[in-house]
Amino acid sequence: MVKFNRFTLDNGLRVIVHEDHTTPMAVLNILYDVGARDEDPGQTGFAHLFEHLMFGGSVNIPQYDEPLQRVGGENNAFTSNDVTNYYITLPAANIETAFWLESDRMLSLAFSEKSLEVQRNVVIEEFKQRYLNQPYGDVWLRLRPLVYKKHPYQWATIGKEIKHIEDARIEDVKAFFKKHYNPQNAIMVVGGDINAEQVKQLAEKWFAPIPAGEKYHRSLPQEPEQQKERRETVTAKVPLNDVYIAFHMPGRLEEGYYEIDLVSDILSRGNSSRLHRTLVKDKQLFSEIHAYNMGSFDRGIFVIEGKPLENVTIETAEAAIWEELEKLKQQPVPANELTKVKNKTESTMVFSEMSLLDKAMNLAQFELLGDADWLNKETDKYLAITSEQIQKQAQAIFRKDNASTLIYLAEKVDLVSS
Repeated sequence: MVKFNRFTLDNGLRVIVHEDHTTPMAVLNILYDVGARDEDPGQTGFAHLFEHLMFGGSVNIPQYDEPLQRVGGENNAFTSNDVTNYYITLPAANIETAFWLESDRMLSLAFSEKSLEVQRNVVIEEFKQRYLNQPYGDVWLRLRPLVYKKHPYQWATIGKEIKHIEDARIEDVKAFFKKHYNPQNAIMVVGGDINAEQVKQLAEKWFAPIPAGEKYHRSLPQEPEQQKERRETVTAKVPLNDVYIAFHMPGRLEEGYYEIDLVSDILSRGNSSRLHRTLVKDKQLFSEIHAYNMGSFDRGIFVIEGKPLENVTIETAEAAIWEELEKLKQQPVPANELTKVKNKTESTMVFSEMSLLDKAMNLAQFELLGDADWLNKETDKYLAITSEQIQKQAQAIFRKDNASTLIYLAEKVDLVSS
């Protein structure tokens, strides 16, 4: 049970306080309700570019990391298709440093042509290294637009193409910041060896003076129901053939999400999971195989990805995957198998409650989804799921007309003797 207090400043900033006096540390986590899905289709990659710009310093603090390192702190951030999250961990005695750093960049990020140029180059380099010049690196640049035809999940957080980052102008960047990075669009969680009254005073001091900004109302194009199977095959410089099969699945708050999340564990969590046991160990068709879901807020993707052994055809590999999915549709999951998977899920939740940072991030995310207290009810939702519910969801989702398949074929190198 994670206990917390919450209050909201006049400018709309929601603040959650979690006291944990078992540690001398504190964490300040700010979740902005903006992700890659909120970008203009002609200007993608902005949310991620921003994550980099936010470390370029603010008007009053030219070097963001410097004051933090002086007080023994660390910071980082991540961007997803749904959210952008910044966090600082530091000794609790120095918590005010985190407040003034984060409030200053919420109020007045340093937008200069130079800062934009530096971070733009960093992001372009990342795009090339991680997505274009690495085996299977472009999988999400291919798979997302195959699965999504209307919804902005059709591009990865890095963006659709490098050109969008190259063409980003300072006025576009400022407009994006003004639209999304304001108190009304943020949730702040402060946790650790602090108390609620102290946090309230610091929040009033550092964040209350920031103008509320305009409230952003999201209205995204919804993805129509997929009507027929989609396929794409690419030949690339990859070490092994690779098969990706992606299915549309319920979003984070939709009925069926928890069932399908458990299905990923049934299929591929650990060496005793179905796909590993049957397709890697028994039939020896794959060198490795995984199943996972993206945890997306809107309708998401469930992915099965496996590398067939060199002597196994793509057709045989795909047929073997579908055979396992059919079993889930035809027969309820045995009670002992379901219990084992639920126990693993429960232990994961318990372990995440030991980490101060995990607790802060989870509280922020659940508050954004609707209520921070849902964090305390999450385990029960998984434990309540029945075999029949899982079978029903498997039947609804694992259909050929709901599948998008991406195949990587390894380029054959001709060894011609001289």
